[in-house]
Amino acid sequence: MKTKAWDNVLSLMAPDRITTKPRERGLTMVLDRCHALHATEDLLALSGDYIDHIKLSFGTSVFVDETLLRHKIEIIRAHDIDVYPGGTLMEVALLQDVYPQYLTRTKELGFTALEISDGTLTISRQVRSDCIKRALDTSLKVITEVGKKDPTIHLSPSEICDQIAGDLAMGADKVIIEARESGRGIGIYDEEGLLLKDEMAAIVNCLGDSRGDVIWEAPLNKQQAMLVLRCGPNVNLGNVKPSDVLGLEALRCGMRYETLRHYASLLEVDKPKAEKQ
Repeated sequence: MKTKAWDNVLSLMAPDRITTKPRERGLTMVLDRCHALHATEDLLALSGDYIDHIKLSFGTSVFVDETLLRHKIEIIRAHDIDVYPGGTLMEVALLQDVYPQYLTRTKELGFTALEISDGTLTISRQVRSDCIKRALDTSLKVITEVGKKDPTIHLSPSEICDQIAGDLAMGADKVIIEARESGRGIGIYDEEGLLLKDEMAAIVNCLGDSRGDVIWEAPLNKQQAMLVLRCGPNVNLGNVKPSDVLGLEALRCGMRYETLRHYASLLEVDKPKAEKQ
């Protein structure tokens, strides 16, 4: 990691934050609607140390010139970041019965990973497992997603955990819990985008040792704050806007109001009584 401007003055309020890559925990996945090359270069020059995954959302990569797309992927990979197309594109390939060709093309274009989801389609466990196996056989890292994009279809915590366990057993590297780009009225969030604490607690409890393999989609700042406070600075978060990466890292490290007040209260508790007076 490059030397930071304030290294000789300030230390992190959250010293257990994992600040070096590659990280297995504390991942930040950025949702990219296919920024152009200069925007991608600027983002990574400023925030590349704090990004672990970049997902080119839904099917947007289909509409990008191949030479530009390859160059963009190369730039991302040079920063030790996994890059993959969105799961909706995989569902389209499956629906059109061209999944094997899709895998080959994904690898040829330089993507390092593949997202496998059933957010729109209904896919059997057998088909899902076969999709994971085929992707792994193509030497792609597999990121799966659990949950439906339709807010009227609700999976119970036990159903979510069963799918997560099945995907991880098949070799998935990480499993994303669906929240879409809105983060409202779907997954672990209510219509206002607030955390459904009981629902999340039920999922976390049944995940056990696998909780570090889950990426919680959290597109809204308040959701990121709630999850960092609930799960700690090394919680895996996804669907982060490119412009929010540094703000999220500040949140993780106790350099923002939401988490600074938490660490400040701990320090106040630890101070001797004489110092408090």
